[in-house]
Amino acid sequence: MLRASTDGGRISISSSVPSSSSQGSGQDDIESLGDVYVWGEVWTDVIPAEGSSNYLCSKADILVPKPLESDVVLDVQQIACGSRHIALTTRQGEVFAWGEELGGRLGHGTDADISRPKLVEALAVSNVEYIACGEFHTCAVTASGDLYTWGDGYYNAGLLGHGAGTSHWLPKQVSGPLEGIQILSVACGSWHSALTTSSGKVFTFGDGTFGALGHGNHESVAYPKEVETLSGFRTMKVACGLWHSAAIVETNNQTGVNVVSRKLYTWGAGDKNLLGHGDKDARLVPTCVQSIVDYNFHQVACGHSMTIALATSGHVFAMGSSSNGQLGNPKSDGKQPSLVQDKLSGELVEEIACGSCHVAVLTSRSEVYTWGMGANGRLGHGGVEDKKKPTLVEALKDRHVKSIACGSNFTTCICIHKWVSGADQSVCSGCRQPFGFTRKRHNCYNCGLVHCHACSSRKVLKAALAPTPGKPHRVCDSCFMKLKAAETSSSSSYHKRNVNARRSVDNKDKSERPDIRPSRLATGSPAEPLKQAETKAVRNEIKPDPMSMMKASQAPSMLPFNNLAFGGTFGPASLKPMAMAAAVPMAMPVQPSPFTKKPNPPAATPLCGTDNLKRTKDVLNEDITKLQSQVNKLKQKCDAQEEQLQKSERRAENSASIAAEESSRRNGVLEFIRFLDNEVQY
Repeated sequence: MLRASTDGGRISISSSVPSSSSQGSGQDDIESLGDVYVWGEVWTDVIPAEGSSNYLCSKADILVPKPLESDVVLDVQQIACGSRHIALTTRQGEVFAWGEELGGRLGHGTDADISRPKLVEALAVSNVEYIACGEFHTCAVTASGDLYTWGDGYYNAGLLGHGAGTSHWLPKQVSGPLEGIQILSVACGSWHSALTTSSGKVFTFGDGTFGALGHGNHESVAYPKEVETLSGFRTMKVACGLWHSAAIVETNNQTGVNVVSRKLYTWGAGDKNLLGHGDKDARLVPTCVQSIVDYNFHQVACGHSMTIALATSGHVFAMGSSSNGQLGNPKSDGKQPSLVQDKLSGELVEEIACGSCHVAVLTSRSEVYTWGMGANGRLGHGGVEDKKKPTLVEALKDRHVKSIACGSNFTTCICIHKWVSGADQSVCSGCRQPFGFTRKRHNCYNCGLVHCHACSSRKVLKAALAPTPGKPHRVCDSCFMKLKAAETSSSSSYHKRNVNARRSVDNKDKSERPDIRPSRLATGSPAEPLKQAETKAVRNEIKPDPMSMMKASQAPSMLPFNNLAFGGTFGPASLKPMAMAAAVPMAMPVQPSPFTKKPNPPAATPLCGTDNLKRTKDVLNEDITKLQSQVNKLKQKCDAQEEQLQKSERRAENSASIAAEESSRRNGVLEFIRFLDNEVQY
């Protein structure tokens, strides 16, 4: 999928490649852009077959941090990792997800695996601030404090918080017990979820088999339920593991009235001492870890068989299984929380992240240290060996890392966009010829690298780093070819249908919008009243009137845009005046409406919506074709699985017949032996 940003229509082939820039070349315009790096077992592109333009997906082991390939410029705010998928939020409140699709956990409504970030369209009208990924599901929290969940909830009791036995391939808001409650953050485990509210309360839901929900029993909960044990305290952070949970809780210090301390609480399955209480007993309610009660904590992370906590002093404590060196201390047996030192001695750790069997930490010097299981290259050291002590990720040593996140067997980080002065680059990035008096430096406004005039003589309108999108800007030859190819491949019916509307919106709001908003979708375009009506109707759970929406879709082509003053939002009610105006015959003068600044002149040409109806029909036909292709793919998968099942049944029948023959043969041999034995005795 190649999606042009609506703000200026810019397209970027890769947003995460470190770039260079000379002074005044746009550094201030995208100063906050982050470069995403991934390593471990991640999804990558496979070269498509000859004659095909669709990207194929395949898993590959990346042994050192590699820039994330993206089709759009991403202003990344936060990134979250699950078992086999990743999701991120942008500063504009959008959500992008990619990886292995299973039960709808990507939120795109399809069963296709995706190797590059793809916008979750269902959340385009929401402003998402926080996101979390589990093994089978994904959760998101909006700026207004609403919780959305999606993924595979069919086999997992209440995993999504909508009730047992339901899966959702598109994000759905969790209401019920959360009605009127503002959510601050959410954590996803493999089989359960937990969230914190603005008032400091904790709600959990999902599988409670081992007491990971903290409700004092082993019962599963299909809807969010408050953890009553913590109701008298204020919970700051919460984390979920495989079968256990942990939280940082504010408690009043008895030695001082105004002194507030933040202690570590754990509950759930206690296997391998992962709760930090010195035993393997389960805890059905949140219990304070007494051995480290002298420390205050501000972050906690859970793995499959371990718990990692970060103290406000910058010290890291680990508890649980010591296999694969994931405790970061070879001398620790994991029965009690142990301090991770070695190369972290004297370092101030600011952030921690935990995978299934590995740990990553970020220090105040923007350095990343990892340890634990090294399979798939998840540690980022160029190999697959386990590390029992914290080891610096050398590949990120010259990058300013500002955030880290761990999946089950991979790791990601966000780095501040790296800018290098053009004066520090002595040769052209394209031809590698040295700069001089006659060979001047020029920046590519798409990748940011410095080129000579010969290698950057062509200009395009959709450069990713262009400060003014409406003007052509210089790009290098490589980016020129990529952008042209992107424009060709992205000329779908959707773009054809909305190109005039986008241009009108750009011209109207050019002075009101910032020059660079890389990936924010336009949600109030006057040329898309039908789409807005559908969106409003879905959010308000009201079925729209098909006839009024069909007439409204014809209104933009029948009424001059310069005579209309649109409101900030659209809905079915706001579309009726335009639909009525569109239905007036040409012989009758059009009456003024509250949406017009001045009366419309009589129509000079017949008002006919045949073209719009034809385009709508074409779009519907394309959608039907896509659905049919998806049905055919699913049918082929079912046929293949049925064939494998039949083969397995035949093999089982053959094995049973062979076993019966061997059994009868064995019985015959035993009878013969008994006969011989009797003959010998007599």
